[in-house]
Amino acid sequence: MHEIERKFLVTSEAFKNEAHKRTHIVQGFLNTHPERTVRVRVQGSDGFITIKGKSNKSGLSRFEWEKQISLAEAEELLHLCEPGIIEKTRYEISSGDHTFEVDDFMGENKGLIIAEIELGSENEPFSKPDWLGKEVTGDVKYYNSNLSKNPFKTWTNEN
Repeated sequence: MHEIERKFLVTSEAFKNEAHKRTHIVQGFLNTHPERTVRVRVQGSDGFITIKGKSNKSGLSRFEWEKQISLAEAEELLHLCEPGIIEKTRYEISSGDHTFEVDDFMGENKGLIIAEIELGSENEPFSKPDWLGKEVTGDVKYYNSNLSKNPFKTWTNEN
C-alpha cells in the first residue's frame, strides 16, 4: 500500500508520439490536509476514491489506498470536493520495464506537463526518455492537491 514514485517536468510534446494509451481525467479533493489527502477521480468511464498519506523525507514514497467506485458515485462526490477541480489528459508511455504516466493539464493548470514513474524501490534504475526534464519529486507545489488550490497559471518565477 505504499507507492514509490518519481516526478519530472516534461520538456516537449514528443511523448505524445510514443503514447500507447490516452485517458481524460477529472479529479477533486475531499480533503487536502498536509498529512493526508482524499481524492475523487473520474478516469475515462471509471470512478475512484484514493487516500494518500504524507510523503517520506525523500518525497519518493507515501501510503496510498485506492478503491474503484461507480462512475455515478464519483461524479456525485466531485460536487462535494473543495474548490479547484483538476482536469488533465493522461498519456501512458512504455519505457523498458516501466510505464511513464504523463499528465497534460488543462484549465487553470494549462501549460504544465508532468511525467510520473512508479518504481519497486527508491533506488530502482530506469531509462529516461529525451523529453524528460527537471526532477520535481517531493516538491509539494507539483502535487495535484496543491495544484487544485494554487494552479500553475498563478505561479510567478519566484514560486
